[in-house]
Amino acid sequence: MIRPRHVARLISIYRVLRRHGLDDILRGLKPTPPLSYLLRALPKSSADRSRPLGERLRLALEDLGPIFVKFGQALSTRPDLLPPDISRELAKLQDNVPPFPSEQAIAVIEKAYKEPVTDTFASFEREPLASASIAQVHAATLKDGSDVVVKILRPGIKSQIVKDVEILHAAAAVVHKYWEPIRRLRPKDVVREYDKTINEELDLMREGANASQLRRYFPQDQKLLYVPKIYWDYCKPDTLVMERVSGIPVANIEELNRRKVNMEVLANRGVEIFFTQVFKHNFFHADMHPGNIFVDASDPEKPSYIAIDFGIVGTLTPSDQHYLAGNLLAFFKRDYGKVAQLHVESGWVPTGTRVDEFESAIRTVCEPIFNRPLKDISFGQFLVRLFSTARRFEMEVQPQLVLLQKTLLNIEGLGRQLYPDLDLWQTAKPFLEDWMIDQTSGKELFNRLREHLPELSESVQLVPNLAFKALQQAADGKLRVQADPADIERQRLNEKRIAASLHRSVTGGAVLIAASLLLGLDAQPVWLGWLGVAAGGVLLWSARPHR
Repeated sequence: MIRPRHVARLISIYRVLRRHGLDDILRGLKPTPPLSYLLRALPKSSADRSRPLGERLRLALEDLGPIFVKFGQALSTRPDLLPPDISRELAKLQDNVPPFPSEQAIAVIEKAYKEPVTDTFASFEREPLASASIAQVHAATLKDGSDVVVKILRPGIKSQIVKDVEILHAAAAVVHKYWEPIRRLRPKDVVREYDKTINEELDLMREGANASQLRRYFPQDQKLLYVPKIYWDYCKPDTLVMERVSGIPVANIEELNRRKVNMEVLANRGVEIFFTQVFKHNFFHADMHPGNIFVDASDPEKPSYIAIDFGIVGTLTPSDQHYLAGNLLAFFKRDYGKVAQLHVESGWVPTGTRVDEFESAIRTVCEPIFNRPLKDISFGQFLVRLFSTARRFEMEVQPQLVLLQKTLLNIEGLGRQLYPDLDLWQTAKPFLEDWMIDQTSGKELFNRLREHLPELSESVQLVPNLAFKALQQAADGKLRVQADPADIERQRLNEKRIAASLHRSVTGGAVLIAASLLLGLDAQPVWLGWLGVAAGGVLLWSARPHR
């Protein structure tokens, strides 16, 4: 909802749009009254429109300030929303802004620690190492001699973000109400997701927790991905202190070649890290652009990665993991019918979608692409084409997949830059196949069952009490049961069958639990446990509902 305090900012935004010749876009979208009357009354811009639309949009966002720059960066990762040429142009947006004075940085630190900066650190470098729209980073040394970096939120950034995000919410509401062609892009949901993401970046304690979790997932002796140590005693919501690390910026190809780094190994390890995070850990670094990635080239034949900046991480639900892996494997096998079916089952497209029509559309997009060797196919561009196709079938924007899409595009772009012959498909396929096998294995089934045994046991213990209460209410004449008269006769006819089915279900469940416990405890003989599993499975199968 537009409030009086928004008016001045909205006017300044419109002026920026006019300066870059973007006001025609607003008119071209044919809004409904009263906005159509307002735009008709405003003078048209005489700005130069010879530059491409994407470039003019990028320049306008840069003029609007850091919050709009970050919003443009977020949009650049949404091939399901924007044309590819505009997405590529917005990807050029740089989150580099002038640093704020070191005196302000020191004031933030001293307020957080309630003591002079010289009492907290043995040394503190006044010149920042890096500066961005949300925070800037200074090098420092702790009293015990540890070299660290101190990340400090920009003073006043929280209030600035609140104001500008309010403007984005208001603009999205207006667009949704008065511009019907844009309604399908769900502008309010897009802004809501951006609001959540940027506010998470404002809590540096959250970033520290993300880094610690990621560090646990990648033991440092494996030398695959190094995550800096967090010094929790020095961390506050506005300040984050972590180990200072050094490495070669991953975009510095010249230096990597000079150090004779094995680029093929480096590129493949990046893909391995991505799929390990997504499918094994279900916790992935979602801001893996070149500025956040370094290379440890101490062993050029086995180079490893160093990651920083953990403000944005992503997770998937188990069902999303399953459907994502199934979709990718189906693509590898060119099973377009399976892809279409999985999209419908997962809810990514409406349930009424004609699977055969969707399959035909996917085949039309994929066959020309797969006519080339897999190593020559861009996985990211393939996804862009697929999303464009799915959009015709009203594919809903999936917020939980947005960060994954963005990260995958970054990983492939980075890998191809390091090693142009990178075959992302060949690296990914065995990983996905192994993951799918593990998910359907008996071992995984028993692990899940064992994990839920406490809840199951607690539920079983509640059954006698619930049954006693029901019987007591029946004896006192207080039990009331409501039923549709039409169902009463059917219920009477099914009573015997339900009782028998319940008996087999309870017995089968008990046998299955006991057998799984035997197997989990490595009891001997092992065949006895598996025999129990088979018996329990047969009983449960026989107890299934019959139609």
